[in-house]
Amino acid sequence: MTITYEEFEKVDIRSGTIVKAENFLRAKKPSYKIWVDFGKKIGIKQTSAQVTFHYSLESLIGLRIIGCVNLDNKNIAGFVSEFLLLGFVDENNSICLAVVDLLIPNGQKIC
Repeated sequence: MTITYEEFEKVDIRSGTIVKAENFLRAKKPSYKIWVDFGKKIGIKQTSAQVTFHYSLESLIGLRIIGCVNLDNKNIAGFVSEFLLLGFVDENNSICLAVVDLLIPNGQKIC
């Protein structure tokens, strides 16, 4: 399936920095609650992510990530997920986060 360029422009993918992370004990699968700063215009948004295999809570803080910020909110075990944290599944079916390796400002839109 293909989409038009105009359809892709509706997807709001932004750079951000993880500022807080904690265990998500109510989740069915091992997960973290994660808060990301997407800059002044968007602010801090929260999500949950099953990234416990490759990342400790401490290693997430300060990590520069990529997230889709204009999806509907999703209730996950009583926690409201406000954006989708982007990543890839490895050969073990574990999530590897898509990250920004240069100093891109928080909130920068993908182009």
